[in-house]
Amino acid sequence: MAAASPGDNSIRAILLDIEGTTTPIDFVFKTLFPYALAKVERFLLEHAGEPNVRADVKALREQHCANTGENLDPPEWIDGSRDAELSSATAYVRWLMDRDSKCSALKSLQGKIWQEGYRTGDLHGEVYPDVASAFARWSRQGKIIAIFSSGSVLAQKLLFGSTPAGDLTRHLRAYFDTTTGPKNAPESYTRIASALAVEPTAILFISDVTMELDAAQTAGMRTALSVRPGAARPVGSTHAVIHSLNGIFSEE
Repeated sequence: MAAASPGDNSIRAILLDIEGTTTPIDFVFKTLFPYALAKVERFLLEHAGEPNVRADVKALREQHCANTGENLDPPEWIDGSRDAELSSATAYVRWLMDRDSKCSALKSLQGKIWQEGYRTGDLHGEVYPDVASAFARWSRQGKIIAIFSSGSVLAQKLLFGSTPAGDLTRHLRAYFDTTTGPKNAPESYTRIASALAVEPTAILFISDVTMELDAAQTAGMRTALSVRPGAARPVGSTHAVIHSLNGIFSEE
């Protein structure tokens, strides 16, 4: 299916990826990831007693067991003392991040680390210049705007809540992360459509990743491939290409 044209009133919801769609990839890989990597050890030491952080560590331990069973050779996890557990969790988080893992437990912990960074002013959200005006335009038109990212829901809200254009969360109806399912699985998009109470054919999904668009298309959604300036168009993609959000439901 093609992307929606500006005058296409059949689309009721717009579902957006973040990296390479609303936000420069460099912001994620050169700002957010290094920040989490540098802060994870201290964060765990200072917050290990909090129930939600303990839950992340427990989930990381379970994921570590799964990785070990898959012969992926993660760093050793030493059970026993609190210090040993936190040291093991830190080493494992770094190992996962080196592999750009989409593990939900990792994403949950990263979100909490970034939350502290946003609170202290170390971090501020970043979006492309056309995003704020697109969100405002779609809101005026009554479109549902939602996010589907591998980053946690918390991380999504923090990013869009602190952009140079202000708090953009007022435009966002829903957020979905990997707890919904993998981004390359059609079932994930079926679940999202159900959660939004919108037929898949009335949803436009925009992403810079062809496999994600293929999955959304299989689920019945309309799709558009985001190719921002400086990015190469993926070879073999048949999805409609956009270079900004300006042409999506423009009011000209």
